[in-house]
Parts: sequence; C-alpha cells; structure tokens
Amino acid sequence: MKGIVLAGGSGTRLHPLTRAVSKQLLPVYDKPMIYYPLSVLMLGGIRDVLIVSTPEHLPLFRALLGDGSKLGISIDYAEQRRANGIAEALVIGAEHIGGDSVALVLGDNIFHGPGFSKMLHHHTQSVDGCVLFGYAVRDPERYGVGEVDAEGRLLSIEEKPASPRSNLAVTGLYLYDGDAVDIAKNLTPSARGELEITDVNRVYLERGKARMVNLGRGFAWLDTGTHDSLLQAGQYVQVLEQRQGVRIACLEEVAFRMGFIDADACHALGAQLSKSGYGQYLMDIAAKGTR
Repeated sequence: MKGIVLAGGSGTRLHPLTRAVSKQLLPVYDKPMIYYPLSVLMLGGIRDVLIVSTPEHLPLFRALLGDGSKLGISIDYAEQRRANGIAEALVIGAEHIGGDSVALVLGDNIFHGPGFSKMLHHHTQSVDGCVLFGYAVRDPERYGVGEVDAEGRLLSIEEKPASPRSNLAVTGLYLYDGDAVDIAKNLTPSARGELEITDVNRVYLERGKARMVNLGRGFAWLDTGTHDSLLQAGQYVQVLEQRQGVRIACLEEVAFRMGFIDADACHALGAQLSKSGYGQYLMDIAAKGTR
C-alpha cells in the first residue's frame, strides 16, 4: 500500500499564523503538525509516501523530512497548485500510486488511541473498496456523517446534514483499493469547483464496497484547522506526554519500533538533536534497545 499526506491549502482560518508558512509546519506542542499524519501511515506499515503541498511550501517540507531514508522510508513530493479538493490528491498521486491500494491522510488531522497500529495493520493488509474511519461527535451536523449497519458496511454518507442519521463523523483518513485514481479522475467538480472526497466515497458506496470503522471511545481524533483547535491539540499532546513519559507521533521512535531502522540509527538521530528533550528521549529509547 502507498501513502499520501495532503498538506496543501492556504490555511486561511489560521491567519496570520499561516501567512508565510504552511499550516502543516506549525508546531503541535513539541513537533511539526505533519509528523502526526505521517506517523499514522508509518504505524500502518506504509513506507512509500507522497507529500502533496503548494509549490511555495514544498521546499520547507523537503528541508524537514528529506527523502525519508533516515526513517527507513521513501518520501516523494508533488505540487497542488490550487486547493482543488481532497480527491485531487489521488489524481496528483496517480503515478506514485501506480495501481496499488492507497492510504490518504489529511495533514492537519491527529489520531491517537490504544491499539491504533494493530487496527491500521489489519485494514491496510487487503483493501477491497474503501475503508473510512468514523468518530463519534456531539455535533455531527458540522461534519460529513456516515451511517453503518451492524457489520460496519456503509449505508449512507451525508455532508453536514440538518438531521444526521448517526453521530459518526468521517475523519481525514481514507483507505482505497486500486480503483481510487480512476474514480477521482472521472469526478465532476462540485459547485465550489473542487473534486470532493465524499464523491469518491459515494462511488464505492454505490458499488457496495464501502466500510466504516468506528474508532470508539477512548480514542482521540483532532482537527487542527482553527486557532482554538490547534491550541487544544497541543495541550492534549502536552498532557499525555508529560504524564506518561512517552512521545506521540515521534517519527524516529515509530521507525525504530516498526523495524524500519535499528537502535544505532535511532540513537544517531537523537544525538543530532541532543540539546533538546526530544533528542534525549530518542537516545534513551535506543539505549534501552527494546521495541
């Protein structure tokens, strides 16, 4: 399975913070925002990743992440010149995907919860159609909402419904089989001129090949698209990291625990950042030598 992180857009809801920098490079407590969605793909065992962003921001992502080799993965980059919709990432990434299945994750979404890596592994091994991830919310009328049956088969999808059929919001993580690119290429732009990811999902729904996994209680899904939600996400990460003594979305640690790099490589990466608590944490993880 291939992976795509969509890190485009102009981040207008976060102005003036994003007047000169990509939203996905803003800090969420102790690391750049893009670390969080990238860690999701890595936790799912995905090692071939495409980052899609604007032409002016791509050099910054390259400077931060390089080609991914230090993490034992491969990272390529592609331009999205205008914000033409989430589904356009599948069109832009057509060559990268190459007929394989693909995991698409939004660059401003944070996922964290027990057993997440195991869950991802289970669903990324063999995708027949699409797999969406639902999260129970108090105000579903603000989101795309999925209705499912007892087996998790998707029955309907509605965008910001006045009378929601469920309280399961569709999160920014999507797993698709090899048909996704062709589906996206044949979409008609919506009234706002974008290729809508919901329209891709509806095609799979009509084919009877759409499922939704309920992330369940005790799980956290955070969207960092506003000043308040960005601050809340940082506070969430801060509290958990300080109380539990672990780091959320620490890419080097994820790479080590997934077996992408060994203890020596993890220690070397930590040594490069040794003046920070982040680097010291990596060196400690490597010294213990356990995954």
